[in-house]
Amino acid sequence: MNSSLILSNILNPPVLFFFLGMLAIFLKSDLEIPQPLPKLFSLYLLLAIGFKGGYELEESGINPQVALTLIAAIFMACVVPVYSFFVLKIKLDAYNAAAIAATYGSISAVTFITAQSFLKILNVSSDGYMVAALALMESPAIIVGIVLVRVFGHKKENGEFSWNEVLREAFLNGSVFLLVGSVMIGLLTGHKGWEKLQPFTQEIFYGVLAFFLLDMGMVAARKIKDLRKAGSFLIAFSVFMPVANAILGIIIAKLIGIPQGNALLFAVLCASASYIAVPAAMRMTVPEANPSLYVSMALALTFPFNIIIGIPLYMNIIKIMGV
Repeated sequence: MNSSLILSNILNPPVLFFFLGMLAIFLKSDLEIPQPLPKLFSLYLLLAIGFKGGYELEESGINPQVALTLIAAIFMACVVPVYSFFVLKIKLDAYNAAAIAATYGSISAVTFITAQSFLKILNVSSDGYMVAALALMESPAIIVGIVLVRVFGHKKENGEFSWNEVLREAFLNGSVFLLVGSVMIGLLTGHKGWEKLQPFTQEIFYGVLAFFLLDMGMVAARKIKDLRKAGSFLIAFSVFMPVANAILGIIIAKLIGIPQGNALLFAVLCASASYIAVPAAMRMTVPEANPSLYVSMALALTFPFNIIIGIPLYMNIIKIMGV
């Protein structure tokens, strides 16, 4: 792999702030970001990326290429949890296997944003409609995870199960709702709305991302100790499954003719793991699963791996495959 790709990604300011956050914990610094702020940063990033994606989608329109990409995104969000579940079932019970599978079938918006930043460094263009793909991949994995639990898990004694609660958590979870809503607002307001909100959604975007990744670095460093509970099998899964998912995504991208920049974003969506929406849903709907497993795997291993090594690795694979 071209080492200059990794170096250019690591020297991306937001990624360096992620390292700074980890270093603060390892060196026992008293650096702290007040707790309401990380939530605000997360909401801002979702609003900004969703609004821009809606505007770009309005500009490009729904053509066959866009439609194929969105169908491919939904396909991957449904398929990844299924084969991940059967791999995880080698070592885990159905509840933990389903929760982790759903986590890896969904996406990380911040990993996606970091990949967009990486493309800007390389001067490789990408289309805003990829944000629509991001929005569509958030919820299906939750539904598939619940179905897997119902099929392979032991039935509860009281037999109670509310699909209304599951669907509500899958589609009305705060992060999903804001992202989809922002896409729709960007789509409806078009160029006029873009002109009005551009200073807010774009000019301060990377500053907020840097602050958010600083906090994420601190959180990831704190979660590393939880990985001892995961064992070598799950640690290997946290690294190798994202690469396998990315390669499958790149093959699909090549088959349907997605341009290089979009192919990287699609691969990153396939490779990333949710540490916000899915864990919130799994805690409610699959209480038998251990949150310290799927949260620490996604946040302390897969997320850092993707933003440091994964993104340039996937770009290198894309170039080798001639996408």
